[in-house]
Amino acid sequence: MRKTLFTASVLALALAAPLAQAHQAGDVILRAGAITVDPREDSSDIYVGALNTSVPGTKATLDSNTQLGLNFAYMVTDKVGIELLAATPFSHDVGVAGMPGPFASLNGKLGELKHLPPTLSVVYYPLDTRSAFQPYVGAGINYTWFFDDKLTSEAEGKGFSGLDMKDSWGFAAQVGMDYMLTDNIMVNAQVRYIDIDTTGTTNYGGAKVKVDVDVDPMVYMVGLGYKF
Repeated sequence: MRKTLFTASVLALALAAPLAQAHQAGDVILRAGAITVDPREDSSDIYVGALNTSVPGTKATLDSNTQLGLNFAYMVTDKVGIELLAATPFSHDVGVAGMPGPFASLNGKLGELKHLPPTLSVVYYPLDTRSAFQPYVGAGINYTWFFDDKLTSEAEGKGFSGLDMKDSWGFAAQVGMDYMLTDNIMVNAQVRYIDIDTTGTTNYGGAKVKVDVDVDPMVYMVGLGYKF
């Protein structure tokens, strides 16, 4: 009889545990982890002022980068929250590809840039608030600030000078999930799409070189969270 009562008590506690782990209105959630920005860039043909034309088949390239990601969320209701995405500065190599014939030597790494992509979103948790597993969807607005744009010494040696990337405003969407390990600690994973459109300019041979780039990265983050 005692064994039966003990077993029943353990099962009752196990079933009741998720009830204490749900997100609730007024909760503040801090998440931190590894975040990767993976550009899916699509650029216009590169305009070369020295030729007074855009060169067909040319494009700008950007590589991926991983940094420390931070999320700050406030639950307005049990199911709706406001979330801010932040991170340490991302660093990307900027390249040129597709330059033909006598300009083929210009292909390759052109320079480097850094950016910060603060993103403010509204998130919605569709499942019962008693569940320890909490998937969510979100949408919001992103501002991407490009800074510390600079050419490589090799690019400068080829006749380039100066590098500038235009800041961007755009739409952002995400899906993610929290799984509560305790009343306060959670595992988090999330995937985002961010609309980032920029224009890059430099100079070659004393004339402007310009390219429009739809960066449009997929952003992946995994980490831990703490609920206050």
